[in-house]
Amino acid sequence: MKKILASILLVSLLQSCGRESMSEINTDPNSYYTTVPSTLVTYAEKQLTDYVTTPNVNVNNFRLTMQYWQETTYLDESRYDFSTRNVSDNVWLYLYVRTIKNLDQAKKLINDYQPTASEAATWPKTMKNQLAIIDLLQVYSYQILVDTYGDVPYTEAGDIDAHPLPKYDSGKDIYASLIARTKQSLANFDSTGLTFGSGEKIYYVAPTSSCGPACAAAQEVSKWKKFGNSLLLKLAMGIADSDPALAQATAQAAISGGVYTSASDSALFQYLTSPNYSQLYTNLVASNRNDFVAGKTIVDKMNASADPRRTAYFQLRNGAYVGGAIGVNSPFGSYSAPGAFAYAQTTPGILLNYTEVAFYLAEASARWGIGGAPATNYANAVTASFLQWGKTAADATAYLATHPYDATNWKKSIGEEAWIAMYDQPTQSFNFWRRLDFPVLQPAANAVSEANNKVPVRLKYPVTEQSTNPTNYGAASTAIGGDELFTKIFWDKN
Repeated sequence: MKKILASILLVSLLQSCGRESMSEINTDPNSYYTTVPSTLVTYAEKQLTDYVTTPNVNVNNFRLTMQYWQETTYLDESRYDFSTRNVSDNVWLYLYVRTIKNLDQAKKLINDYQPTASEAATWPKTMKNQLAIIDLLQVYSYQILVDTYGDVPYTEAGDIDAHPLPKYDSGKDIYASLIARTKQSLANFDSTGLTFGSGEKIYYVAPTSSCGPACAAAQEVSKWKKFGNSLLLKLAMGIADSDPALAQATAQAAISGGVYTSASDSALFQYLTSPNYSQLYTNLVASNRNDFVAGKTIVDKMNASADPRRTAYFQLRNGAYVGGAIGVNSPFGSYSAPGAFAYAQTTPGILLNYTEVAFYLAEASARWGIGGAPATNYANAVTASFLQWGKTAADATAYLATHPYDATNWKKSIGEEAWIAMYDQPTQSFNFWRRLDFPVLQPAANAVSEANNKVPVRLKYPVTEQSTNPTNYGAASTAIGGDELFTKIFWDKN
């Protein structure tokens, strides 16, 4: 952490500066460039999306862990060897440095900004909206960190001067703080204020002749509030087993506040054509490599029910959908490749979408009887997945006839269907699987000894933390029950 944080500002400024300027922003006359908050926010949004979507084995291997894909040549990561490539260090870098710290820097610029006379009346509302957006993105990022590692630096993270060796906070305490922060951000939004405009890429609404900047900003605020409530629901479901009382109250607040109701609400980052193409395209096409094929576990599951989504998820190989055995050499020419979406430059990156939220609603209603009828919410979630992948509501109805909601084993019903639906959201799939304990995944063949013959349930802490922040690393390792791939984080109770 120390070495990483020592370079934060350099990384932030070198990688995030731009030519766009906020009107009358305070600048250093001797500076070689002008950095504005929107530039940092956009950069952070892209880095965050890159992390959750990339199949790069140096960064994010959850597509392998969740047995969606299998490696063709190099089998280390599908056998849970995440140490050789220092995967944890790279995850730390993406989330703490490239995302959270850039957002911190944007906050500083916003708080330091002195509005012009013409802006004085409106700036307080705009500032609150901008800070609320930033905070929601940070909450999203910290939840990933807790869900990935367990206890992590939080209250002392990011300030190299005050805390060069930050302590680790308990995952439970961080979750409580993230819930409070999300609620506060939601309360701070003001539909009469502006946002970042075109400087923010997830929910930007372009003004038109019939809907000017204020009107467009109001629409953006509405979208961000739906995102915030949906994120609040996501946080609630994360602690459903570890703190059911807080989870239920939080879920009810989120639903009452207004979560996603359709695919149009989804938080997507739109990748562009070369050179700003998706991380999927980067690793499957631009790399000139064929490193991945479909995994046997999910292919066999979907083949058994002739799932129509197979045509989007995978490509035919000799007229059939064929998956490579997990942890076993699977030559590219012998097994189904990932679907065409993975080979397109502009496939959007998903931060949070309606399908995911629909499954949270199904789970909340199954657990606590809130937010509607469980069977209805379950059907809505499955249907949302079908529509997301270009299938029809009729296709979903036919599928549901043979895959109905099972109230007597709702974790299996929701868990297995969420696993299939989260095919392009492996980081979130990892959470559903650990919380609901379905599907039942078998460890990879020839799994590394570190895994203890189990599918990993967390990542180990970065090697750099062991060497640069050993005291706090040691305390955190002890607190969670050992820094192992098979150590369950605090909310993983079953």
